[in-house]
Amino acid sequence: MKIFKMLLSLIAIGLIIYNFTKVDFNAPFEDGSVVAFITIFASMCALILLQILRISQKIDKQYKTRK
Repeated sequence: MKIFKMLLSLIAIGLIIYNFTKVDFNAPFEDGSVVAFITIFASMCALILLQILRISQKIDKQYKTRK
């Protein structure tokens, strides 16, 4: 599971970097740039969800060791 989460994080970071290069800053609300912004936002959401998963698993592990 740890490798899977790390792989998903790397893919999300790669997508952010790739789509950041596709943004046209002269016309940020044109067709290609809007798609790039949406993908950047979705990748950031995925990173946030993965971080929440990591934190919740740490809390669960601490809770189980206290019992």
